[in-house]
Amino acid sequence: MQPVIDTNLVNVSSTAIQAIQELLNEKNLVDHALRLFVAGKSCSGYQYGMSLDNSISETDTTVEISGIRVVIDNESLEFVKGTNLDFIDDERGKGFLIENPNMASSCDCGSESADGGCGGCC
Repeated sequence: MQPVIDTNLVNVSSTAIQAIQELLNEKNLVDHALRLFVAGKSCSGYQYGMSLDNSISETDTTVEISGIRVVIDNESLEFVKGTNLDFIDDERGKGFLIENPNMASSCDCGSESADGGCGGCC
């Protein structure tokens, strides 16, 4: 992971900042922000999502990081705190990587295995 800019809410690598800025420029979306949100939960933990958005609500939390506005809705805010956003281009693939080390994975289906993972519920 590249050096990050810590906003005390989310950590965004310089590589991710550059990739977001390139996307905004390519699509000529000068009035858009990056929206981070919780897209759901599975037995391996929370699923995070992101989009480019220009519909910012007054109840959204907005932070600016190196000229990029990052927006989080109130329902996702608690679960997004501490999230690391990176952009990778390696053996794992190419794209954005969202990880939250503060949210432990859990198994909601009740079939947790001895090693702490899911016992086949997914």
